[in-house]
Amino acid sequence: MTTMTKPGEFAEDAAPAASDAFLSVRDLYVRFSTEDGIVKAVDGLSFDLERGRTLGIVGESGSGKSVTNLTVLGLHNPATTEVAGEILLDGQELTGASNRTLEKLRGDKVAMIFQDSLTALSPYYTVGRQIAEPYVKHRGVSKREGRERAIEMLEKVGIPQPRMRVDDYPHQFSGGMRQRAMIAMALVCNPDLLIADEPTTALDVTVQAQILDLLKDLQQEFGSAIILITHDLGVVSNVADDLLVMYAGRAVERGSVRELIREPQHPYTWGLLGSMPRLMSDVTEPLTPIPGAPPSLLSPPPGCAFHPRCGFTDLVGGGRCATERPELPDGRGSACHLTGEQKRSVFIETIQPRLG
Repeated sequence: MTTMTKPGEFAEDAAPAASDAFLSVRDLYVRFSTEDGIVKAVDGLSFDLERGRTLGIVGESGSGKSVTNLTVLGLHNPATTEVAGEILLDGQELTGASNRTLEKLRGDKVAMIFQDSLTALSPYYTVGRQIAEPYVKHRGVSKREGRERAIEMLEKVGIPQPRMRVDDYPHQFSGGMRQRAMIAMALVCNPDLLIADEPTTALDVTVQAQILDLLKDLQQEFGSAIILITHDLGVVSNVADDLLVMYAGRAVERGSVRELIREPQHPYTWGLLGSMPRLMSDVTEPLTPIPGAPPSLLSPPPGCAFHPRCGFTDLVGGGRCATERPELPDGRGSACHLTGEQKRSVFIETIQPRLG
């Protein structure tokens, strides 16, 4: 396996740190049956998440981020979806769990903030009613108590005049306010696990920062474990504790935010960082896009799925990148055939100067 020691130095064969995981996903496979064939949406994914920590899952659209977390919640069509592997939430197995079991967990022990609040919130019911509904259902309280809880949560997420706005409909809220209402609905039962799927999509930069700060503050208050799904490394760099980079349904790199942002090991992560604008960079200097396009999950490339877009396959030799699939080690590491010395050399000589 590969771990990182001091800045700029990659070491191999170090033991992974012990983990006290609240959520443990092991060898997760998700397949969708379509008219065109079988979509390999998630292909052998494993990760852990501890209580009170935030895991950022990063990757392009179609990399399997959202599918992974919808599977954790059991939000898939069993008629067209095949799920294999192990999902343990606080020791409870969720793979193959009954709908009744999952319904008891959803909104109570685990909750999700969906990326499009306008479509996730029903236009037929008031915001307050939608926030109160899971609280009434899971706590067995009266509708009046649920309404008071909804007002309390609207206040917590920074909605002005919550006692008046509780009876408003979603279309009467701005985009940022709807996202705050979604967060209030997700947190109303104090869930142990919160999944935030692109929670800042379509929001301006100022509101994005406010939403991310709100998630951090509420995590400190409630002690929830958080999974933050995004395609933007910049969004999670100041929020997450750990990062998992996904490509073509697989994890290609993982580590702490500090390690992965400062000393990335995988060519795909280098590409994501290189295509991200920086505040102090020269505005006349163009960004460096990742060449090509993500592969079809109906027929992903053999070997390393990223090899058709990678500019460093010639360093490996022997055609291994096109024929042999690299494995992601436990702990800090990346799924890449480059040796630790090659990663170090490429990063320092080629990638780091681009990143500044």
